Amino acid sequence: MKTTARELADYMGAQVIGNPAAVIAGLASPESAAAEDLIYIDSPRFAKRAVASAAQCVLAIPGLEFPGKTVLAAAQPKFCFAKAAAWLFPPVPAHPGIHPSAVVALSANISVSAAVGPCAVIDDDVEIGEGTQVGALCSIGRGSRLGRNCRLYPRVTLYPGTKLGDGVIVHAGAVIGSDGFGYVFGEGRHWKFPQIGTVEIGDDVEIGANTTIDRGSLGATLVGAGTKIDNLVQIGHNVQLGANTIVAGLSGISGSCTIGSGTVIAAQVGIGDHCTVGNNVTMGGRTGVLPGKIVRDGAMISGFPSRPMERFKEQQGWVSRLPELAARVKKLERENPARK
Repeated sequence: MKTTARELADYMGAQVIGNPAAVIAGLASPESAAAEDLIYIDSPRFAKRAVASAAQCVLAIPGLEFPGKTVLAAAQPKFCFAKAAAWLFPPVPAHPGIHPSAVVALSANISVSAAVGPCAVIDDDVEIGEGTQVGALCSIGRGSRLGRNCRLYPRVTLYPGTKLGDGVIVHAGAVIGSDGFGYVFGEGRHWKFPQIGTVEIGDDVEIGANTTIDRGSLGATLVGAGTKIDNLVQIGHNVQLGANTIVAGLSGISGSCTIGSGTVIAAQVGIGDHCTVGNNVTMGGRTGVLPGKIVRDGAMISGFPSRPMERFKEQQGWVSRLPELAARVKKLERENPARK
């Protein structure tokens, strides 16, 4: 769709400096933009990229000037750029209905405005809400509940009893509700501990491709509203993941952990079982939190085993200097052989 700088600025809460009637038809990076594309700059050090761009409209922090261009000034240009994308490129709704090749149980309750794709399998007593899209080859287990306006990309698997809130996005190959990794050793072998709980996903959650979320062993695994989970993430049984939390790719959260709201878990983080992580915690990439640990609200941690981020950075600085320090020690030993 096309809009004007004024219309888009009003929607984003930005101030127009320049031509309010300038046409905006797309979004792009400064280097690839055409005249009617909107670009954004969130730091003065990138201003030259915007000046050289063919784009006529620039979304930027207040105080920056770009001769010959219309500026949409906003305190958070990147956030406003995301809002602009949502407005200019709304999701394309699927045509409602059930594909002839889908296998749907007679007891399933599917909204007339929902869409079920080719070769999907919908089991008994499943409920699918208004506007929800179930992609090709998805499998929705018995008794699962999908809210309104969800989007399941191809080959998503929901085990029986899984519950999704409204507006949930699940990318291709994700598996939600599989058995947790729980065993008890006795009589010379491993016995499977009951995995009879459920998974409940809150509203506006996004789950990346090939991510797996285990069902609770006896209770529920919970993912709070607004949380975003990257590709290739493993979430164990009975995990309680708070609202608006970020989990980056290749991270793993062991069973029975509680993670607070607003927490950021970077890539390749490993969290041992029965940990408690507070609200607004930041974990650097490849952090390892040992089983049973407590991480306080607002903490910034990194390293394995985890420690305060500033301490980790200091220690890494010394590690990087070890060759230099070793050379100094050897020199001192040569100069003072009696001290060896």
